[in-house]
Amino acid sequence: MVETDVHYPTDSNLLFDAIRKVISFSVKLCKEAGLSDFRQSKHNMKKVKRSFNYVRRLHYSKSKNEKKKQVQKLKIENAYREYMAICTTFIQKAEKAITSVLLGTDVRTWVYIQETKRFIVHAKRQIDQIDRRVLKGEKIPYEEKVFSLFEEHTEWISKGKAGVPQELGVRVAVIEDQYRFILNHKVMYKTTDEKITVPFIRETKELYPDLKSCSFDKGFYSPGHWEKLEKIIEFSILPKKGKLSGKDKERETESLFLQERKRHPGIESAINALENHGLDRCPDHGFEGFDRYISLAVLGRNLQNLGRILQNQENRIRKTG
Repeated sequence: MVETDVHYPTDSNLLFDAIRKVISFSVKLCKEAGLSDFRQSKHNMKKVKRSFNYVRRLHYSKSKNEKKKQVQKLKIENAYREYMAICTTFIQKAEKAITSVLLGTDVRTWVYIQETKRFIVHAKRQIDQIDRRVLKGEKIPYEEKVFSLFEEHTEWISKGKAGVPQELGVRVAVIEDQYRFILNHKVMYKTTDEKITVPFIRETKELYPDLKSCSFDKGFYSPGHWEKLEKIIEFSILPKKGKLSGKDKERETESLFLQERKRHPGIESAINALENHGLDRCPDHGFEGFDRYISLAVLGRNLQNLGRILQNQENRIRKTG
């Protein structure tokens, strides 16, 4: 899992990000179009930030006294109502500024309009989700949530690791050969391990026709994968999730399966090396920046491995010479 360069997302700070950009682009738009709106942008931002800071400092009461809990709950709800009302005011003001701009404007003004509209959409979504979650007590479905306005490919990933309840980033799959070179990688936007197993191996087989076997984590297993993989490679070391049937036990106790399975932890070393050499967190922005950064990290790791091999060869020659 490669982390994206984002802060921890909450409804309130995502709304703040959206309104901050709405005001910022509205100021540029009004200046470019010669409008007098948003002249007090600094004052406007202070007003939004003051309300946002008040909201984020509030916490639900853990007291056993029901009256205290209800009073605190009402206080939080009122604070959110005020915060949303302030944000809504600036959204309406920005929309008014957009409609005031004459048609046939230059490219720069058009860009400011599009960016303002984009962040207005984000702001309205966050206001709707705050209203539903805080005021109406609804649970927001995962597919409706956004975890960053700027790195929209960011996902909330819970792996169950000790001390790391969740991570914010994107899954990345890698295939390493017996010489520790990474043969192929795949950035897994909005998908999970078991969904890429067969296509990923098929793609790698096309790149490297000599590929004969591959060992997987249990997460890549799904019913029917063994049969599909047998048509692509000679032998697949794919452990089954859950309880094993008699046929599954026989398969997973074969000497070749056990032998290849012992080598599998080597991929953890490759993952650790990638993380230690820059692939723990991606500083680049956008889908293209993320893809490019991953590819360069894989290339860098392979070059490092090649350098290690050449250095060892040179050292052996010196010793024997």
